[in-house]
Amino acid sequence: MRILGLDVGEKTIGVAVSDPLGWTAQGIGVVRRDRPDGHVMAELKKLVQDYQVELIVVGLPRNMNGTLGRQGQMVLDFARQIGAELGLPVETWDERLSTASAERILLAADVSRAKRKKIIDKMAAAVILQGYLDSRNKKAGNGEN
Repeated sequence: MRILGLDVGEKTIGVAVSDPLGWTAQGIGVVRRDRPDGHVMAELKKLVQDYQVELIVVGLPRNMNGTLGRQGQMVLDFARQIGAELGLPVETWDERLSTASAERILLAADVSRAKRKKIIDKMAAAVILQGYLDSRNKKAGNGEN
């Protein structure tokens, strides 16, 4: 089963997808949110079809104390909209520090600042999705799933 991971921001949505077995996440692109209504859902729908996605994981931004702020509520609303419009189950995953983790990975790989700026959103989506996959696989290994 392939899973789509999303890092939802105000201007862009980073996108990642799992391998068919659900072990690894790979960043695949960015969907811009500054286009006409319906464009974002059409792009997401195409990705779902192209990759035969069966589940969507949306990174949920929380404050460091675990509460939801304005951005977190916006992402929850968007996640509900995605589920309704695409007809797929949608789960949220705590994304605290995912962008910082993606930035550290890119810095360790000695990626230039200009290139980091272009790929940070899809890397953050991959970090979110990989965290979800690791948790899910750990539960399955313990017989909890």
